Amino acid sequence: MPSICLYFQVHQPFRIKKYPYFGIGRDHDYFSDESKTALDNRYILERVARKCYLPTNRVILELLERHPEFRVAYSLSGVILEQLETYLPDVLESFRALVRTGRVEILGETYHHSLAFLHSRDEFRRQVALHMMKVKQVFGVRPRVFRNTELIYSNDVAREVEDLGFKGILAEGADKLLGWRSPDFVYRPASAKDLGLLLKNYRLSDDIAFRFSSREWNDWPLTADKFAKWVGEINGNGTNVNLFMDYETFGEHQWSETGIFDFLRHMPGEILKHPDNDFATPSEVISRYQPIGEIDVPDFVSWADIDRDLSAWQGNPLQDAALRSIYELEKPVFESGDPVLIDDWSKLQTSDHFYYMCTKWFADGDVHAYFNPHETPYDAFASYMNVVQDLKTRIANSKGGERI
Repeated sequence: MPSICLYFQVHQPFRIKKYPYFGIGRDHDYFSDESKTALDNRYILERVARKCYLPTNRVILELLERHPEFRVAYSLSGVILEQLETYLPDVLESFRALVRTGRVEILGETYHHSLAFLHSRDEFRRQVALHMMKVKQVFGVRPRVFRNTELIYSNDVAREVEDLGFKGILAEGADKLLGWRSPDFVYRPASAKDLGLLLKNYRLSDDIAFRFSSREWNDWPLTADKFAKWVGEINGNGTNVNLFMDYETFGEHQWSETGIFDFLRHMPGEILKHPDNDFATPSEVISRYQPIGEIDVPDFVSWADIDRDLSAWQGNPLQDAALRSIYELEKPVFESGDPVLIDDWSKLQTSDHFYYMCTKWFADGDVHAYFNPHETPYDAFASYMNVVQDLKTRIANSKGGERI
């Protein structure tokens, strides 16, 4: 009897505008641009809300009302919650309406969708606490299950998350992690005592998130009954099917014209036609099924790209220099005691900034161009480092700041 566990990531960053060298010492507004292009955070948010958040939330609410067995989970970064509160409170209210049904779980994560765990455990803990407070303020609930930024996971992450009081954690069901084992069970991290580990079934998840509209795919078109048949084949061979994906899958990555909303509208009903199937939130899956074994992950894995590692955000000289520059400022920025400086420094940790500096497939014009305000990784790096230099001057000029 597999329980289908649907989880969606909801995140949009405060993108850095094109910031020239001559802005240093003069322009302290790093994220605002009113060009109504890929540089304008509000414009992008309004587009994504129109194409994805609002129509998808309407479909999800319909499904919750139609199927008492239906469940879904979200993680919403602190920075997306900030932007929705400021620019689109009606969209935020549509998420609240889902949570009020009592069948939607909100997960914990880093507030700024950052790589803090890799560079500062103190900052990681601070951001997790900030995010928990924000979720409590906005939705009135306390997260019990954690998903690290971009599903970045290792034994060390699991140990830290358990110490912070969470009962479960999500991770990518990468082949190099699982080997011969199936992602369709609950596992226990080798480094934790009582933490449930849920692994993404990336084949079924990616059938929706990436292959849905590809006419070159042998299984195109993907219909709700076909997908339900694939899920049904797991009966007897797994307890839970974890379908994890970006929320922008619906309406943005896969446009409405592809039929993605019709698929979503009919998929739960088709799955529930099989009497042994149901839906469950991550917390419900972890409480319902005992772990069948341990998973040992000494090295980091993620859900990004085909490599499922950290190379989307760090590893090339641009990314590594930018990461060093921002985390070197942790001590002086907090010693300044300036909440505006601390907030700007925090926003500069968002993983997207380093993703835009990735050069792995730059020549091929791959998905790194999606909502990317910079023409090249080198442009992204130049603007970022100019901003960091301006931040350094502000820290030095602040009360309690020292020249860096």
